[in-house]
Amino acid sequence: MATINPSQEELRKVLQETPKDQPVVMLNLLRFRDRAAYQDDAHDCSGRDAYKRYMEEAAECVRTVGAEVIWSGRSVGSLIAPPDESWDQVLLVRYPSINAFLAMIESPEYKGVVKHRTAALEDSRLVANVEGTP
Repeated sequence: MATINPSQEELRKVLQETPKDQPVVMLNLLRFRDRAAYQDDAHDCSGRDAYKRYMEEAAECVRTVGAEVIWSGRSVGSLIAPPDESWDQVLLVRYPSINAFLAMIESPEYKGVVKHRTAALEDSRLVANVEGTP
């Protein structure tokens, strides 16, 4: 099942279960649309180009909460995954805390740029991670 944006239920659960006093690294697995799917058809571009626009415009939102992209790269294949699951790009973003992540996604500035991410993606995963052992 394709997923682009978190549901309020998923977000609430992760917020409750994530320690508030330590950094969080968000693992982003991204599959782009061939053509971006904007609701208003204002932009005619590829999904990859729409995501580049999102990254450029969201950069200030990320910096404002003290977060940073710590790694970004092209996926070349999965060794352990369902056969129909593939990703175009992988991104790791480190936030000082889960509350910093929440502050970013709730900011008016971020809400103004997330449309590019939504238009760009055919499917995605966003996984919150904290340091430690199982």
